[in-house]
Amino acid sequence: MALRAGLLGLGVMGRNHARVLSGLDGVEFVGAFDPAKDAPDRIHDRPVFHDLGALLALKLDYAIVATPTAFHLDMASQLAEAGIHALIEKPVASTAKDATTLRDLFALKGLIGGVGHIERYNPALQSARQRIEDGLIGEIYQIATRRQGPFPGRIADVGVIKDLATHDIDLTAWVAQQEYVSVNARIAHRSGRPHEDMVVAVGTLSGGTITSHTVNWLTPFKERITIISGEKGVLVADTLSADLTYYQNGTIPTTWDQAAVFRGVSEGDMTRFALARKEPLLAEHEAFRDSLLVGEATGIVTLTEGSRVVDIAERLVADGLHSRLS
Repeated sequence: MALRAGLLGLGVMGRNHARVLSGLDGVEFVGAFDPAKDAPDRIHDRPVFHDLGALLALKLDYAIVATPTAFHLDMASQLAEAGIHALIEKPVASTAKDATTLRDLFALKGLIGGVGHIERYNPALQSARQRIEDGLIGEIYQIATRRQGPFPGRIADVGVIKDLATHDIDLTAWVAQQEYVSVNARIAHRSGRPHEDMVVAVGTLSGGTITSHTVNWLTPFKERITIISGEKGVLVADTLSADLTYYQNGTIPTTWDQAAVFRGVSEGDMTRFALARKEPLLAEHEAFRDSLLVGEATGIVTLTEGSRVVDIAERLVADGLHSRLS
């Protein structure tokens, strides 16, 4: 029997979720909820309700929460109280306190909750993590990310750290399989909005890896790059194109005396890996569906992990606000 799924929120991301749900194997997309006056009456030939209770009355097995972040706590709490599993768009909640509340509520109800950190399902990053596990680059020394682009008009309730940098916080810890132990940030407010629109953050992971993240809404081009430097070489993942490139440390001996004095690395072979490319959002949905079918969280971003990301994001915001010299 197919799982019955609903959708909360029909913004840009919500419509993408609706598209995937409408064709997802083993799942029956039964309807959506959006209280906006201009919300359509139907989407992918499923009804759209202006009252959440009407959607919940359809006896859902699970739902996707794609409302603005400010409503995540309320929406997901109502789902939990109704005994409905939920995949919640990132960030999981507006504050670390709210995120922890959801984590504890879903655990209390015995429900599976996931967080939509979609970058984990990007083929380039999934391949990078596997190759790191296989020892391709040896010990990880540094992970640097760049996530830049124009301001998206759909974002109104959080700053660039909680909206965008949360991607980098999650993917960095996940790829390295390490936890953050310290973070610092410098932020800027350049667009006249109350929230920060630019951040440069640095951190240290539990295995000694150092991290840096350049994130902003003030760049007239879109960039999504992750550079993972290790003892044997460097992996560069472009998550816009789902490309992964390996730059190997050179092994050719240097006979030039001046160059030989420097005990660093030299250029080696460069390999662009051929990857199987599946849409990350589809892979995310399949992982959540499969977790429900087996009855345990597997291959998804858990509410515990999502809560940790929000906590780190709040630390970055606080550090950025208090880092100015007096």
